[in-house]
Amino acid sequence: MRVRSAVLREMGTPPPYAESKPLEIVELELDPPGPGELLIKVRAAGLCHSDLSVINGSRPRAMPMALGHEAAGEVVELGEGVTAFAPGDHVVLAFVPACGECEPCLAGRAALCEPGAAANTEGSLLSGAHRLAHAESGEEIHHHLGVSAFSDHIVVSEASAIKVDPELPFELAALFGCAVLTGVGAAVNAARIQPGQRVAVFGLGGVGLSALLGAVLQEAGTLVAVDVVAEKLELAKELGATHAVEAGPGAVAAIREITGGGAEHVIETVGSAAVLSDAYEATRRGGTTTTVGLPDPSQMLSIPAVSLVAEERTLRGSYLGSSVPARDLPHFIDLHRRGKLDVARLLTHTLTLDEINEGFDLLASGEAVRQAVIFD
Repeated sequence: MRVRSAVLREMGTPPPYAESKPLEIVELELDPPGPGELLIKVRAAGLCHSDLSVINGSRPRAMPMALGHEAAGEVVELGEGVTAFAPGDHVVLAFVPACGECEPCLAGRAALCEPGAAANTEGSLLSGAHRLAHAESGEEIHHHLGVSAFSDHIVVSEASAIKVDPELPFELAALFGCAVLTGVGAAVNAARIQPGQRVAVFGLGGVGLSALLGAVLQEAGTLVAVDVVAEKLELAKELGATHAVEAGPGAVAAIREITGGGAEHVIETVGSAAVLSDAYEATRRGGTTTTVGLPDPSQMLSIPAVSLVAEERTLRGSYLGSSVPARDLPHFIDLHRRGKLDVARLLTHTLTLDEINEGFDLLASGEAVRQAVIFD
């Protein structure tokens, strides 16, 4: 079938993207779903810094690629052997397809699925197949993280899809696939914040504000939000932050003063080694620094090695919020429905597929928290 899709042909195109237009809206030929795959009508897709990092070249991927990885939609057709889904089901897509059989999956660490990681690096589906090609030239187009969400229809592995409550609006459902799983998961699964603990969150995009919501859910005591954008700091306070600190040279000292020597848990979501260094400095003795950001692979982190032992410090990474999507995503949606996760406040803009380059300008400027492309 023919689909409209946002395709990136070359990384590193300079902004403003409204002028340089790195994402081209083109017609692609989408093959039917193969065994264990689903045809999905995409209804909403979120814009994430992980997409932006591919556009600007800091997260290299195979080109050309149909971009996008945070999405919700409706099942249209089943591939051979699929029994867990039916046409009409509402689904959220996770950007790591969990095979369920490799060592990390069997250990409950679906985010580290080995075949899933290999497929994502290759730009294929979990099966190794490519289902997208240019409608005119036949050129093969790579899949982004097994999803390629900026398309009106997609084929995905059933391992990428989680069935969700059909009453949840698609534009909110999409955010659970990346922003909420990553941010809330970092607070709940990785940091494991306990009631009353002092917490700081660096970076207040969709993932950072989700981490803040997760800290509120975990009943953090002092909760410090850190960002350069004043409007995001105000939103963070409305969502439960007890303090707001402007990012910059004085941020670490301010956090240490507010928390009486540093926070037990500091979550970094920016994707910068310099910001991660600040987050580590803002963590108290015996505390844990959790990072979910994805810096350019060339960036290196330097910390006092002795502090890991002499101060019993922990520095850990968290991918996909250290989540098991099939377990955590329905739980987080249930918490949202019960008023415990105000995910709706994260959605600041909606746009059409044709406005996607302008949307990435908004994201790069920090003006937007989460934007969603809405498909008819």
